[in-house]
Amino acid sequence: MPPRTSATPDTLTTRELNRATLARQLLLEREKLPLLRAVERLVALQAQQAKPPFVGLWSRVEGFRREDLTRLLQRREVVRATLMRGTLHLATAKDYVALRSAFSSMLEASAHAILRERAEGLDLEPLLVTAREYLEEEPRTFEEVRDHLMERNPKADERAMGFLVRMYLPLVQVPTDEEWGFPPATDFALAESWLGEPLDTAPRLDTLVLRYLAAFGPATASDAQTWTGLKGLKDVLVSLKPKLRTFRDEKGRELFDLPKAPRPPGDMPAPMRFLPEFDSLVLGHDDRARLVADAHRSKLITKNLRIPATFLVDGFVTGTWKVERKKATATLVAEPFETLTKKTRDALAGEGEALLRFVEPDARAFEVRFA
Repeated sequence: MPPRTSATPDTLTTRELNRATLARQLLLEREKLPLLRAVERLVALQAQQAKPPFVGLWSRVEGFRREDLTRLLQRREVVRATLMRGTLHLATAKDYVALRSAFSSMLEASAHAILRERAEGLDLEPLLVTAREYLEEEPRTFEEVRDHLMERNPKADERAMGFLVRMYLPLVQVPTDEEWGFPPATDFALAESWLGEPLDTAPRLDTLVLRYLAAFGPATASDAQTWTGLKGLKDVLVSLKPKLRTFRDEKGRELFDLPKAPRPPGDMPAPMRFLPEFDSLVLGHDDRARLVADAHRSKLITKNLRIPATFLVDGFVTGTWKVERKKATATLVAEPFETLTKKTRDALAGEGEALLRFVEPDARAFEVRFA
């Protein structure tokens, strides 16, 4: 783990940044607070897959139950939709309404950057009108949307049309009674129809940046841009500077933060925690030294660009994990990046077994194995 070093009053050590981030991310202790408030505190949870947000909240919120999140989704108080970096996230309906427009330009530009020449020749405006009218009738899967578009544009690129619709129109996924809230082929609905109110059309970048700092600060402009997928946020931070407090990290880089945000001492104890695939903690900064040693950073991205599930020891990412199921036995396999003491393995085993009982409740035997 990075050693604690002496620091000037305006400089934050790596460990102090670590503890500040853990405090914002509800990872210094499981917090007792309403689940909707917890989701709001985190701004949004990465949700490329259906299960990870459930695991992430289990590690953060005292007494969290799977049905608690399912209920908020079905009540339309939390939504699953495309936001930061053009990827799926869970956010409160209130935040989605207020913040989605901040990502509109990025999502549209990303669609054209990915499709390139495949988007050429497509008449975008009629395409979006057709898709909107079709989705206003009722929620649809994207296979249905693409089929509908092909009926009207039989010579066009089916996948390109679907991707443009998905990035241009504000859409939310419709939850079901599936185990983790969403089936593989999920229905999509227009956000305004699903939520019963129009989206805020003003791109509130200042609000977004302040919310980011509350959940991930202290942070640099590059950190904020990495998490959001937006460019030009340094200008926003500079404009907000009179309202903020600034620090330096050990490399001399300027960090921005909310004046009254928690910044615990670097020697505050941090519990063992298991985080799911694509957890926002791992994706929240450009410089991830506050969370993982440089020697291990490459292990956080697999060959197919997946972010593996990880575990924290003393607040730092120290290994990856996965669950294997054989008949009635559920096994959590932990792969540490370095040798762990018996005391650490025992503590991880206890936390890991509790996690297994959450994700595999129908198993009859539970094991934690270190690979």
